[in-house]
Amino acid sequence: MANVYASSVFKPGIFQSKVVFCTGGAGTICRRQTEALVSLGANAAILGRKKEVTEKAAAEIQSLRKGSKVIGISADVRDLKSLQDAVALSVKELGRIDFVICGAAGNFIADFRHLSANAFKTVVDIDLIGSFNTVKAASSELIKNKGSVIFVSATLHYYGVQFQSHVGAAKAGIDALSNALAVELGPFGVRFNCIAPGPIDGTEGLARLLPDGAREQAIKAVPLQRLGSINDIADATVFLFSDAASFITGTVSVVDGGAWQTGQMQALAYPDTVLNSDKLWNKMKKAKL
Repeated sequence: MANVYASSVFKPGIFQSKVVFCTGGAGTICRRQTEALVSLGANAAILGRKKEVTEKAAAEIQSLRKGSKVIGISADVRDLKSLQDAVALSVKELGRIDFVICGAAGNFIADFRHLSANAFKTVVDIDLIGSFNTVKAASSELIKNKGSVIFVSATLHYYGVQFQSHVGAAKAGIDALSNALAVELGPFGVRFNCIAPGPIDGTEGLARLLPDGAREQAIKAVPLQRLGSINDIADATVFLFSDAASFITGTVSVVDGGAWQTGQMQALAYPDTVLNSDKLWNKMKKAKL
C-alpha cells in the first residue's frame, strides 16, 4: 500500500499485546490511526456499516505487520446492541480491548435554512450518541484492562462556522462527554481524551468545506502554512495511547496547525456563501452531495 504509516519517533512494538477497537475504522483518518497502532504492535477490530468495505480495509491493515490480526465488523454505532455484539466478537477473536477510538461520524454541508430536523438528528445520533454507545458497550473491557479512549472531535464549535451547525453541536457534546467520563471512570484507571483535527488534506470533510479554488487561500490561513496530514492525527493518537501520556486525561488535543486561532479558513468567502446558500444548496442536490 502507498503512503503507509511510518514513524522514526515511536519505538516499534510499544503496543504489543494491546487491542484497539475503532469505529469508522475504514475511513480516511480513523484507518490511519488504526494502521499506526497495528504497525507498532497492536491488533485491531475496525467497525463500519458497509460490510465489504470494512472487511477489505481490515485485511489491508493486517498486511502492514507480519503476525498481526485485524478484523472488520459490520455495525451501526446508533444501535447499542450492534456494538455490544461487536465488542463480544472482538474479545472472542482478539482476546481483549485496551484502546477505543470513537471515530464514526456523519457530515455534509448544509446551511440552517435548508437543514432538516431529521438531518440534524442523524448527525447527532452518529457522532454523539454513537460515541456514548461505543464506550458503553466497551466499558467493562476498558475498566478491566485500565484502557484508554480517544474521541475524534473537531474545532467547529469553538466559534460559529457556516454550514456546520449540526456537526458543531454534536462535537461540542463529544467534548463534554469526554470530560465527564474522564472524571467518572478515572478512578477505575480509564483515560479519555479528544483529538480535534483541523484542515486535513485528502479527506472528504475538507473537500466539502473548501469553496472551489480556495485551497491556496486556506493554506495561507493556517499559521504553520500547510494543511495537515492523516499521519499528523495518527501521531497524536500514538502519543495519547502510549505510556508517555499515562497522566493525561480529560483533554482536547487540537491538531490543526493553529488554524482555528485565525478563524479565517472557515470564513472563506463569507458572507457571500451564506447569502447565496440557495444556489449552493441546489448545486449540491444536483451533485447528490
